[in-house]
Amino acid sequence: MSEIRYVRGDATAPQGKSVKLIAHVCNDLGGWGKGFVLAISRRWPESETAYRRWHRERAGNDFGLGAVQYVRVEPHVWVANMIGQHGIRTGSKGVPVRYEAIGTALGSLADKAVESGASVHMPRIGCGLAGGQWSRVEPLIAERLLSRGISVTVYDYDK
Repeated sequence: MSEIRYVRGDATAPQGKSVKLIAHVCNDLGGWGKGFVLAISRRWPESETAYRRWHRERAGNDFGLGAVQYVRVEPHVWVANMIGQHGIRTGSKGVPVRYEAIGTALGSLADKAVESGASVHMPRIGCGLAGGQWSRVEPLIAERLLSRGISVTVYDYDK
């Protein structure tokens, strides 16, 4: 089993020659306006448009915790909008991150990566505004992606 490759850089400018899946965590409220999604929107506004439509039409689709929406943004680049946080604020029920939902979404991501021969690129998903701990997310990545031979690069952005 390979290891996660950690690099300094921007996950919206993924490195490598293969098909690339850029994974990030979204909330289940339809909100898109803070954190890594802003970088995605600046580069590929169609990702935000697709997410908002997916949420708006949720009565007739799979939108919800653990679901993933794939948006093709370049010929060899896809953005994976993964629903892995419930709400947007830390409150009496704790932080918004939902590890089980992230695990489910990563399973779907793994299937897509294998099917398309893609590598996976991401920031430290679920650990920014969602309030998660990398020590809990990293094992999910190992279990769902690395165990299937999928190359994973995690980007730490220098502001």
